[in-house]
Amino acid sequence: MPKPIPLPRLVSVPSAEPPYDDEREVRGATPRTYGSLALARDPGENGTAASRGSIIIAPPGSLPDERRLRGLGQAVAEILCGRRPPETVQDRLSERAYRELIRAGRMIETQRPPLVGLPHIQQPRAGVVEMCLLIHCGTRSRVLALRLERYGVQWLVTDFETA
Repeated sequence: MPKPIPLPRLVSVPSAEPPYDDEREVRGATPRTYGSLALARDPGENGTAASRGSIIIAPPGSLPDERRLRGLGQAVAEILCGRRPPETVQDRLSERAYRELIRAGRMIETQRPPLVGLPHIQQPRAGVVEMCLLIHCGTRSRVLALRLERYGVQWLVTDFETA
């Protein structure tokens, strides 16, 4: 007698709908994302995101966290591909850089979501960080360069370039 073939396992698919503004995150729970990469956030006192938690904040004299830099590069790459609204990174860019990002619009053509590699980080002088990221866009890869400058305790993108 032939051995029976097992049936495929059915798994539920997460909802593609974004959460409503009044839905609160559960304290200690890992935030769930669907689609675009979620930017790193710091939890506030009550478990919700602090209003300034989305800004890259570092103690004086230290460099920003590499994971946050990669997340910021991913978000900018998604904006340049037309897959994310620019308002999501407005608090991380200087006014001039934000105007340039809006003016640039969709600069990268890709059939699939972009995926950034590990950032190559240099510090040309104190208070300035320059990073370069390879963006995998399917058959053709691109490069994204970001310059961040320290303003008080936060780092802001002051310039970007892609090729």
